[in-house]
Amino acid sequence: MGDSSRMTCFFIYTLWRRIVLFACLLSAAPAWSAEILLTAAEDGAGVQAFAQALAQQRPEDRITFTPLKNLPAPGRLPANTRLILLDLPSLDWRLQETQGPPTLVLRISRLQAHQRLGTTPHPHISLLWSDPPLERQLRLIAAILPQARRIGVLYGADSEFLLPELRQHATPLGLEIVPQLWDNINDSRPLQNLFRNSDVLLGLDDPQLYNSKTAKNLLLSSYAQQLPLVGPNAGFVRAGSLASTYSDQTDWLAVLDRLLDHPPANWPRSLYPEHFKVVGNPQVARSLGIEQVDEAGVAIRLAEGEKRP
Repeated sequence: MGDSSRMTCFFIYTLWRRIVLFACLLSAAPAWSAEILLTAAEDGAGVQAFAQALAQQRPEDRITFTPLKNLPAPGRLPANTRLILLDLPSLDWRLQETQGPPTLVLRISRLQAHQRLGTTPHPHISLLWSDPPLERQLRLIAAILPQARRIGVLYGADSEFLLPELRQHATPLGLEIVPQLWDNINDSRPLQNLFRNSDVLLGLDDPQLYNSKTAKNLLLSSYAQQLPLVGPNAGFVRAGSLASTYSDQTDWLAVLDRLLDHPPANWPRSLYPEHFKVVGNPQVARSLGIEQVDEAGVAIRLAEGEKRP
């Protein structure tokens, strides 16, 4: 056999080995492997809509949603997967192991993260906060209630860690934080004490203090004392507080789009969405004798202020 024939046979043999190896790798790849993998404990309509919106926004990527119950341990996922967690059970699952793919956590509040992680960040997890930034909420108060100086803040054992940061942001704005521990939601005396010493109440995103059981007492007391409540979130504004900043699905998709364009090594350990909106309750403003909140105009002013060095 000539040299040319031997070279041809060697080339065919090498090519065939590569084809067989590639086929074996494909057959061995688990069904849950993906470049961008979203997961949550519940596979509801909202979760599916979010996954579909992300897939439409990034058609060049391979994006899948897999219920949490169908996933292996985090360390068994392919290292090149970019994992997006959509609820707290999926975060608890991810925290079982240090090893695992780079992970973005959505829909988590500062308080929820503090309960699970304390002050020690996870080396492979980036937290995208769901609650409004404290500084942004204070600047919202300064924009819509410029006469307010004493900012009353109810706090509990779980949210007390936020007070130093609140004071840090309040000082440059000329605001004073008036904290009040509320460790028994059936006792209204702390509320009355805080109302007597405050110009406005800023709600922290603490579900132990702000929930369906406390809403009636908080809001009726606010109206009776003619003391506005700002925050803690957009849902509470619909229930009867004056205003809040918030980020919606469009804003979060913009954050994800930007982060997924960068290597996971460059992802921040935590991040607030750059884009946000303001929501106000006109009926509450009228009942308190306050000018209706110009939602779009105030949002623009706040965003411009955040862009300044």
